[in-house]
Amino acid sequence: MRRVIILGSTGSIGTQALDIIAANPDEFQVVGLAAGRNVQLLEQQAKRFGVASQKAVQGSVAATNLVEETDADVVVNGITGSIGLAPTLATLASGKRLALANKESLIVGGKLVTDVAAPGQIVPVDSEHSAIAQSLLAGQKSEVRKLILTASGGPFRGFSKAQLESVTPTQALKHPTWAMGRVVTTNSATLVNKGLELIEAHLLFDIPFERIEVTVHPQSVVHSMVEFIDGSTILQASPPNMMLPIALGMTWPTRLANIAPAIDFTQSHSWIFEPLDEEVFAAVRLARQVGQAGFTYPCVFNAANEQAVDAFHDGKIGFNQIVELIETVINEHEVEDELSLDSVLAAEKWARLRADQLIVKGD
Repeated sequence: MRRVIILGSTGSIGTQALDIIAANPDEFQVVGLAAGRNVQLLEQQAKRFGVASQKAVQGSVAATNLVEETDADVVVNGITGSIGLAPTLATLASGKRLALANKESLIVGGKLVTDVAAPGQIVPVDSEHSAIAQSLLAGQKSEVRKLILTASGGPFRGFSKAQLESVTPTQALKHPTWAMGRVVTTNSATLVNKGLELIEAHLLFDIPFERIEVTVHPQSVVHSMVEFIDGSTILQASPPNMMLPIALGMTWPTRLANIAPAIDFTQSHSWIFEPLDEEVFAAVRLARQVGQAGFTYPCVFNAANEQAVDAFHDGKIGFNQIVELIETVINEHEVEDELSLDSVLAAEKWARLRADQLIVKGD
């Protein structure tokens, strides 16, 4: 039986992880819960899964302490945003397996995270990276030619830059495939999310950026692919459902039965793959740039984006200005020669402040 801590237990990833655990009581025991603001739901979860009150906590600091002080086999980090970095580092330092949905902590921390992680200790929960991890089992790392991330294209697939000028926050939150929180859904609309996933793929699988591609696949059935040197492409496909990668993150490398419905191949299916227009959706190009630059640039990218997303939903900037603002902040960033937790935190603080300044000025 696996002892599990769920961070971000009241969010989309956390609630689905708990549903999986409830459906498989012989496989899991919940030993800790951490959430943000939804105290009522947190208390209900603690009661449902028999978690002591001192092991059901609020906030990032308390989540970090929970990880450090609680015996567990797996920690599911479903926190949204860079505040997930400290719990990620605490999980890795404690030797627990990390089922990582909080991509921001890996991107912000970079080598600070990967240098602490033991081989196989981080199991990705993002559907794209879970698909890559599964596909990589088909060959040796030396045989990998490229990784191919799929993107749904979001609600604005096929839009021109001019058309994007007038889109609203309500439109941006109408994702055609996935039900997610405000930040992640908006990131999917701008394709910032795919840019973050590009950096995450590089850090998780140690594949150079020039060998990681993005293709638009609106059906979101093929979750990502690996191309091997002999010309074979191995992919993982399933109907859009986060339960599968969440469950696999908790049980890797073994699988649980009947987690999600499979594709019914007795029916007709049409899958579309299109090139990504990086002129209209510049976030992926920008992410590749900051990922290659390394140091604190990815941290600045993420922090500036979080401020820009809030400003967009508050009506202070337009949709296109989200990525424009990120690029401006990145271009102003003066990187330190050494990557450390202090330099990451300082860069993040600076990026948020500078983004807020530019938002107020209307630049």
